[in-house]
Amino acid sequence: MHEQLPDRSAAALKTALNRFCIAVVFSIAFGYIEAAVVVYLRAIFHPEGFTFPLVGFGTGALWRRLLLTEMGREAATLVLIFTGSWLFGHNRRERFAYFLTIFAVWDIFYYIWLKVLLDWPASIIDWDILFLIPTAWASPVLAPVLVSVALFVFAAIILYLSSCGERVEVRPMDWLGFCLAGFIVVVSFCMAGRHIAESGYKSHFSWLLFGAGCLLAVVLFARCLWKSTRTAEAKADAQQMEKADSE
Repeated sequence: MHEQLPDRSAAALKTALNRFCIAVVFSIAFGYIEAAVVVYLRAIFHPEGFTFPLVGFGTGALWRRLLLTEMGREAATLVLIFTGSWLFGHNRRERFAYFLTIFAVWDIFYYIWLKVLLDWPASIIDWDILFLIPTAWASPVLAPVLVSVALFVFAAIILYLSSCGERVEVRPMDWLGFCLAGFIVVVSFCMAGRHIAESGYKSHFSWLLFGAGCLLAVVLFARCLWKSTRTAEAKADAQQMEKADSE
């Protein structure tokens, strides 16, 4: 009787799933920390309530120091996400996917925790300040959530394929396309961020520009995934032909 060998692919998938779940738990907890900090910040910067158009901040030394401190915290947040992704992943592909995972879950649960703590946002189309580096980013809450959902899907696919010994092939021109898509989305946020203290702030966020950036990223990823699938199928066919010839 032959001893049945363990299913290494199933074991690898289980290990990857466990690591992925731990990363998600880490991100959910990180999202709570972010939301808790914002509770304090709103009490300091917006004692009358966080509403748009925003009332300008103070101009004294204390306010400038607090603003610089907040910008430093945002930079440190990115460093923490990068560090976590480096520890979770085994190679550059997995680390990149974990960066997307942590960022996406952290961002989505940031809003979930704010809803729990402050009952805000009242609606998914309420406006928020998203980032301050190098300038203010702003948009309806729906926009960053859509980005995070897309990033989470991208990451899950990359990690699943990686656990199966496969990969999403991304060529240099594809990377340029992804960078362009990200740049377009960021520009849409920054354009709106410049007008958050004006009564017509809503008109300065371009859903068309934002949607174009998101659509470009989704189409590029689908194209890379399709090309990778075709390559894997061609490789499998070649291996079967070699095996048939050897027999």
